[in-house]
Amino acid sequence: MQIATTHRNTDFDGLASMVAATVIYPGTVAVCPKNVNPNVHRFLSLHKTSIDIILSAEVELAAVQRIIVTDTNQWRRLDRLDQLKERDDVEVLLWDHHMGLGDINPGWQCVEKVGATITLMVREIQRQSLPITSLQATLFLLGLYEDTGQLTFSSTTPEDARTAAFLLEQGADLNIAVDFLNMAYGEVQKKVLFRLMRDAEQHEIKGKRVGIGVVQINKHVELAMVVQLYGKIVNADAVFVIFVNESGGFFIIGRSGAPEINVNTILQRFGGGGHPGAGSATINDHHVSAGAIRQRIIAALHEVQRGGALVADMMSFPVTAVDPNTPMHEIQQLMDVEKIRGVVVEENDCLRGIVVLWDLKKLKLRKQWDSPVKAFMNRKVTTISPDAPAGEAADLMVQKNIGHLPVVQGEKVIGIVTRTDIINYLYGRLPA
Repeated sequence: MQIATTHRNTDFDGLASMVAATVIYPGTVAVCPKNVNPNVHRFLSLHKTSIDIILSAEVELAAVQRIIVTDTNQWRRLDRLDQLKERDDVEVLLWDHHMGLGDINPGWQCVEKVGATITLMVREIQRQSLPITSLQATLFLLGLYEDTGQLTFSSTTPEDARTAAFLLEQGADLNIAVDFLNMAYGEVQKKVLFRLMRDAEQHEIKGKRVGIGVVQINKHVELAMVVQLYGKIVNADAVFVIFVNESGGFFIIGRSGAPEINVNTILQRFGGGGHPGAGSATINDHHVSAGAIRQRIIAALHEVQRGGALVADMMSFPVTAVDPNTPMHEIQQLMDVEKIRGVVVEENDCLRGIVVLWDLKKLKLRKQWDSPVKAFMNRKVTTISPDAPAGEAADLMVQKNIGHLPVVQGEKVIGIVTRTDIINYLYGRLPA
């Protein structure tokens, strides 16, 4: 017997990849975990006569000779099938786009950094010129769109976009995809959103705004979209919500729009996983409290962000600086010669102000050009530390609408961040 399966709390990428395995490997039986996401459950309820799937409890483990694992690299995330881990006579194949370390050691694997696992599997379907139905194409597109946020998550790659185009060419139905990805909000979801708006904490961590909430829940409903909406409403860079169920267990959902906050890395500490922008984890330890989980998330956020690019990695140096008594006509000449748009003003190695090209345009009288720069410089200078996250510098420049951000250590200017540096950062052109 040859089976394909995916992780518990199955999302559309997991379901799509599992079904794609049956296309790539003829004769494979798709084995679905008992617990699936509510929108996936709704899809399966409608299409159960069109998709050949069995539950893990129906598998005769002794008959399994090969298992194809999709969208996870951890045995503990499989439903009941982790018992095959100890079987030396079972061949294990792995298809995944999670780059973190797992405990599945396959005989063969395809693991690459793309937006969704289904992208890798559709690549193989195209390579072999295998036919797929419009229903399969629609399911595959659902998996791709859900895991890439309709191709908007930072983890999305050009190949994901090309895969979407191919699936549309194969008859994928966008109306059906939109219907299942944008489910209507019921009363439970509205109550959850209200509680988050009322009770969730907001933290400023390394220059990023993070919302962390705890909500009691007694119904199994679609919650990911509520978490996503909450993050948009409060304009948070990332949100983590701890759902407490009736039995005392916990389910964490995380969403992030900031490259510095990797949801997958954080939730792996709780036995979960996902992607840089989205993930989940289930905790069944009744000896832990929601408050303790929240503190562990906060601690993880502080630790994880230390590995990102820093202001020191992106700043320009040395910095062109002048004395407060330097005449404005010399400032203009200095900017022209050095082809810069801003100059810092220092006295005794201490920052006193900054003058930018826009300030020069304000000079209307001839005598003003002979006046000292201290008469025209901006004395309320926004500065930043060299060990601050690079993203914090970008946010500051946008919020303050400034083009120059001096980098200071103590009172001494050691560098400067300009709009060019920000563009290089945003488009991944920072030096390695």
